[in-house]
Amino acid sequence: MQKVIQRTALARNQAQRKTIRATKRAERAAFKETLRQRFGFTRMELDNVRAERLQRREDWMRGPLAPQRDAGFEGKRYGALSPQAMNPPAVPKHLRRKYINFAPGDRVCIMKGRDKGKISEVSRVDPDNETVVVKDLNVSDVYFPEWLSEQYGNTTPFQTVPLPVSIDDVRLVVALDDPATGQTRDVLVDHVYGGGPILEREHGVETPRHTRYIAGEDIEIPWPRYDTPAFKDQPWDTLRMEVETPTWVPSLHFAPFPPSVLDELRNKFSKYRTRHDPEFVEQRRLEDLKKEYLQSRSLLTPKGELIAMVQARRKEEMEKKRDADGNLLMDTQTKSFIADFVKSQASVVSKSA
Repeated sequence: MQKVIQRTALARNQAQRKTIRATKRAERAAFKETLRQRFGFTRMELDNVRAERLQRREDWMRGPLAPQRDAGFEGKRYGALSPQAMNPPAVPKHLRRKYINFAPGDRVCIMKGRDKGKISEVSRVDPDNETVVVKDLNVSDVYFPEWLSEQYGNTTPFQTVPLPVSIDDVRLVVALDDPATGQTRDVLVDHVYGGGPILEREHGVETPRHTRYIAGEDIEIPWPRYDTPAFKDQPWDTLRMEVETPTWVPSLHFAPFPPSVLDELRNKFSKYRTRHDPEFVEQRRLEDLKKEYLQSRSLLTPKGELIAMVQARRKEEMEKKRDADGNLLMDTQTKSFIADFVKSQASVVSKSA
């Protein structure tokens, strides 16, 4: 039985170690992929800036002979960014923030870029790459392929859209009451942290479930009001009456399911199972006893039997030499030797005196 428990514990520990190693490998692979995407995104931005500088210098050097870049085949996309600029690289799951303290409808102030210091409303939050889209700010022309423009019914090959802004580059604008004057004014919040209580939200609402506070002041920042989405029933939807009708009532007199169901879900003789049937445990115990007996019998060769017999005889003789308390008794030869030695020492001492 002990060996069954040991094998089960060993198998469970090995499975846990394999899971940990696989998780670490997946995290490293995700981090490498993120670095590759981030390098590509940064390379695209640097290439755009470098190409713009070269074109501007060429226009200045040539003067009236400068090429007309807004005409010809390249004129449609002149001055427009690639659609890749709208999709920054995603952050690996194990490195993402626990709480995103922004929601659609928040008023924020941009701290970097050409729109630095401007305040507007958040229209979209992307927790995968930790960015927000601010309404009417950080706007650029983005070139879209013809098939994509036709799909959305656009007549121009480019669109003016707001580009995502990193969460680190925006600050919340909160209306607070001034304790000195009693007037309400907008305050730029540098640090916001999230925590409990965790609230329940209706299905389809993008507002986070946690609560956010101003760091250092512990003032709760309310979330923007949200409208409950209206869902329409479709012919293929299941009726609520059918969903809420109970089909099984648990009872204390019977188990939730018969033991045979567990054997169907997992192999009855799997080494990862921690609970086994009594018959299986008894069978394993008998197998262990049989294995130990065979191993002990396999070691008893003629020479091994002689050695075991001699050791058993010596052990029996040693046990005979012990008293009731388990102490060894001296034989007569040792006693006589000690007596002779004491007499000789006593005679030597008397002569010297």
